[in-house]
Amino acid sequence: MSENADTPPLITVVTPTHNRRETLLRAVQSVLSQTMRRLEHIVVDDGSTDGTGAALARIHDPRLVYIGAKWRGANAARNAGIERASAPVVTFLDSDDVYLPHRLERTLAWFEDNPALQVLLSSYVSLKGNRTTNCVNRTAFLSPPMLERAVFVQTAFVAGSAITARREALLAIGGYDSDINRMQDRELLLRLAARFGAQLSGDIDWTKHNSQNSISSRRGGYIEAYASLMAKHPDIARRYPHIPPFMIARQILADLLNGRIPQAFAGYMTNRSSSALGYSLPELVNGYVCGRRTRRDLYNEVRG
Repeated sequence: MSENADTPPLITVVTPTHNRRETLLRAVQSVLSQTMRRLEHIVVDDGSTDGTGAALARIHDPRLVYIGAKWRGANAARNAGIERASAPVVTFLDSDDVYLPHRLERTLAWFEDNPALQVLLSSYVSLKGNRTTNCVNRTAFLSPPMLERAVFVQTAFVAGSAITARREALLAIGGYDSDINRMQDRELLLRLAARFGAQLSGDIDWTKHNSQNSISSRRGGYIEAYASLMAKHPDIARRYPHIPPFMIARQILADLLNGRIPQAFAGYMTNRSSSALGYSLPELVNGYVCGRRTRRDLYNEVRG
């Protein structure tokens, strides 16, 4: 694999990976078979021991760049890819996800048609077991305050492989936060929203595979991760005071309704012991009622 292509790439795809050789090969194939050819796919291997490097070495395509090392988690790997990217536009693909054939061509068209555009969020299909969900955002441009609300109040569909941004915008905010190992995509977008708006695209252009070993698919750890997110953005949390208790109460309620009593109790205690959360039972109840109303009021701003 050579990192030099015949022509400079117009867009770079960054994929972090760790011991996902088979799904990674599927992801790589979905990139290299795109309808547009002037691309670069940087795979950053975070210490895999399953023969990932050897498998990629058998793919003789100059657009594929392999970086093998031991990074400090997926976000550090993503940042290494951003730093190495040679195209002005950078997009992401998790190693268990798949692009549809037109993904990069249509993504790049947004940026070519609007030189001022810095951030794009696309729509996707989510596959989880036997369930298929179309996660479609309304095609609309969100100003920085609207983007912040959409991400924080969770009225827009957000996932890592949906994010595309100009490389300079990503570098300007310092890339991904290596201290965050869950909700890292929302955290990145909240920092982007401090400077830039974002274009939402209603075009479904990739497929999200919810792997059993993915962090986001685990029920345990949600409240700890949400506490970390709030600790990173206390000013935003204060601007939407009912949303954090709503999110915590919703998680606890889901556990209760599904008979996961120990998990519900553990989640409540995790919340109580967190300096970024710490909600009492009455505060959670009030937050659930008021936060649900806030989300409903803001829903049409993004979904239409």
